[in-house]
Amino acid sequence: MNTLESTNFELPNQLSKYTGKVREVISLRDNLIVVITTDRLSAFDTVLPNGIPYKGQILNQISLHMLNSTKELVPNWLISSPDPIVSIGKRCEPFKVEMIIRGYLSGHAAREYKKGKRCISGVKMPNNMNENDPFEIPIITPSTKSDNGHDEDISKEEILDKGLVSECDYEKIESYTNILFEKGSKIASQRGLILVDTKYEFGKSKDGEILLIDEIHTPDSSRYFYLDGYEERQKKGLIQKQLSKEFARQWLISRGFQGLKGQQLPEIDSNFTNMISERYIELYEIITGKKFIPAKIKNIENRVKDNILSFLENY
Repeated sequence: MNTLESTNFELPNQLSKYTGKVREVISLRDNLIVVITTDRLSAFDTVLPNGIPYKGQILNQISLHMLNSTKELVPNWLISSPDPIVSIGKRCEPFKVEMIIRGYLSGHAAREYKKGKRCISGVKMPNNMNENDPFEIPIITPSTKSDNGHDEDISKEEILDKGLVSECDYEKIESYTNILFEKGSKIASQRGLILVDTKYEFGKSKDGEILLIDEIHTPDSSRYFYLDGYEERQKKGLIQKQLSKEFARQWLISRGFQGLKGQQLPEIDSNFTNMISERYIELYEIITGKKFIPAKIKNIENRVKDNILSFLENY
């Protein structure tokens, strides 16, 4: 096996373990949290049956790069990364919303737009836009954070009315979202990319500080276009060349799957998984400016456990 799709070990002082679509999150005493980024791939809220080689390492290391690049602007949860697919940080109480920010009419927003909708998460969108056109100003379109099933668009007003986030806290995470997107867009531009849209998650630490949590600016949480050729492609109405998980979504859509009731997941073969892996590696090298160095993939689970234990013994 050259991928890690799950782990089966318990750590000292472990309080709980949560298994998400891609990540396994272990809560420990002393307000620590261990996040293991597996090689699972999720699309349309469906976990595909085959892991993607090195995907967990790439996601974790891009996120580390971005967390370290933005920590002076927005405080985050990260303490250390003792293994290529592991991050350890401060345990927070997550806000039950995802802050999605869109600089362009793409992905979910574009699909809703094509249905005739001109409002998403309570935010009005201009008429006469083409897919992948830029918004005059990036728009924030929150969604509910769902453990099971599809996340749903939700407006700022609904978030406040339902008490999901206080008004004071919402203003803070809204400000942080704009700051992070501006920084991420600059980093992407320097690397010849456009940060099209992304999502951020926030939580409160034990001492009440609002922190950026989870991943940031990875191909799972973000959509990137190539800057070179964007204008020409847009003028000609061509599909934008991109590096993101949207490639996997479009592959599934072309085979009749969008995670809807009654749809059958197409067969996932090695050609598909290897192609996705190559896309992830390419994005890592472009966005970080570093050569990707694959971690050893023999006995991945044992390696991960040993590295975590070594960190905890010396923490």
